[in-house]
Amino acid sequence: MLSAFKSIPTDMDYKGQKLAEQIFQGVILVSAVIGFIYGLFVQQFGWTVYIMLAGFTVSCFLTLPPWPMYRRNPLKWQPAVPEASGENRDKPQESQKKKKHK
Repeated sequence: MLSAFKSIPTDMDYKGQKLAEQIFQGVILVSAVIGFIYGLFVQQFGWTVYIMLAGFTVSCFLTLPPWPMYRRNPLKWQPAVPEASGENRDKPQESQKKKKHK
């Protein structure tokens, strides 16, 4: 069962993050405007709050899971450079620490 959870993708690329943020803000803004207008029309502030909460719930459902539309532009990483065996390479910081200054 644990392997089934590991097979679920959990990443989102940068363009997907930007799209999710735009969708989130758009849904919140639209629900706020609709809630304000409807609450003003019926003279009940509670309806404004309910519509805002519904918009928040919808926006969370649309943006929090890593849907495939948020993973269309993955980063292309460079391949790892294999280290040459037999050579003892010191890091620059380590080699400077080993030098004795007089």
